[in-house]
Amino acid sequence: MSRVAAPNAAARAPDPAGVLTPAALELVAGLEREFGGRREELLAARAERQERLLTGELPAFPEETGPVREADWRVAAAPADLQDRRVEITGPAGDRKMVVNALNSGARVYMADFEDANSPTWENVVGGQQNLTDAIERTISVETPEKSYRLNEQVAVLLVRPRGWHLVERHVELGGRPVSASLFDFGVYLQRNAERLLASGTGPYFYLPKLESRHEARLWNDVFVFAQDRLGLPRGTVRATVLIETILAAFEMEEILYELREHSGGLNAGRWDYIFSVIKKFREREDFVLPDRSQVSMTVPFMRAYTELLVRSCHRRGAHAIGGMAAFIPSRRDAEVNEIALTRVREDKLRESGDGFDGTWVAHPDLVPVATEVFDAALGERENQLDRLREDVSVEAGDLLGVAATPGDVTADGLRANVSVGIRYLASWLTGVGAAAIDNLMEDAATAEISRSQVWQWVRHGRVRRDEVVAAIADVASELPDVPAAGPARELFEQVALGDEFVEFLTLPAYDRLLELTDV
Repeated sequence: MSRVAAPNAAARAPDPAGVLTPAALELVAGLEREFGGRREELLAARAERQERLLTGELPAFPEETGPVREADWRVAAAPADLQDRRVEITGPAGDRKMVVNALNSGARVYMADFEDANSPTWENVVGGQQNLTDAIERTISVETPEKSYRLNEQVAVLLVRPRGWHLVERHVELGGRPVSASLFDFGVYLQRNAERLLASGTGPYFYLPKLESRHEARLWNDVFVFAQDRLGLPRGTVRATVLIETILAAFEMEEILYELREHSGGLNAGRWDYIFSVIKKFREREDFVLPDRSQVSMTVPFMRAYTELLVRSCHRRGAHAIGGMAAFIPSRRDAEVNEIALTRVREDKLRESGDGFDGTWVAHPDLVPVATEVFDAALGERENQLDRLREDVSVEAGDLLGVAATPGDVTADGLRANVSVGIRYLASWLTGVGAAAIDNLMEDAATAEISRSQVWQWVRHGRVRRDEVVAAIADVASELPDVPAAGPARELFEQVALGDEFVEFLTLPAYDRLLELTDV
């Protein structure tokens, strides 16, 4: 594998478009030198916390940050083009046609993803950066035999999600070690595009994934300050919305807002990773075993507590609260499936808008109209619902941890669905496609994590037998004889669903295999 050695780029990996300019690599190198050690310390702290949880500790609202929660403070007001975020659409930055379609979708915001919806092949990582620069410059286009894709006059506001703290970018090294994927994605995008964005009346806006504590938010804030100072940008130019998609972060929502208050864009209810986090963190506890994924809806008690607390925490501090993903993919062949699914999407968005969320996520352009209609009705002439303080909400630690109150069962159909989604998604991911349409749902790494972690949890606690899982895996694999990477996907799924030790993130071993299959 050829690699880029930051900051000199002496051994450049394939980069025909010249995306990795010396200035971009120099910023990445500066960020890695300054913050790489702290990142590793925080990852070690995650592991230590996990060990305590496995031996019986339960999270609580931190006593030491009580003064922060009790004090009167607000985050910086959102920029003008982030005041109205009623519908946001997501999709991988590396898919050029998807970028155009998302920007043209009618959504107010497009989150271009380098994380869960993006398979991090080098082509997707570097090509995704080029796609975003072309989109900002309004030169992006795609020609197919059927259609030409170009930007409309009015497009969504662009936000970018870099990869999480736990990931590295192995094509770029500093001192013989791979750099943080988070710092790489952020640094390259900011250095290449900050001036372009500001000149076009917007700014460098981000989504931050998988944070587990206020300390990790503080690290990001320090990264923002360092990068802005290095590039001569006023502090507060960068804005970041944090995905509350881990159970531990749910206990520190206000603290996370506080750490980022100069750069805060609000919080998002990252529902799928949140469910995965609950399983992962408390995997050894019988009282945290969840039923079939399809039965863990947003109306079950522990999910209601989490989302209502998020809205209250945000609005108390003047920050936007963004709701969760509607992952349904409309079918052009089955009107009955569409009617049922769109009814559920509408109900989901009615609940979110009624709870006070300022906006919501969808995975497909065809869902933008129904989500927009719901939030238009809720907002009226307002741009958001920041005035809804939700002082009626009172959430205790036990409410967030009340997983045992989730109704439902572990079924053979649920096991089969998890195995099918897990293997089919991994086969897609290993061929460079990180947002995969499976059974009329847009699956990404987060939903694949639920699928494999549930299987591991069920086997661990005797809800299903290992031989039943093995049989389901063989059955699913038999249906995929011509699917590229189905063999490696099956092996990976067996590793992360049936291994004696729980694998922290399936994308860690999957990245090793991805590089073997797509080596540059």
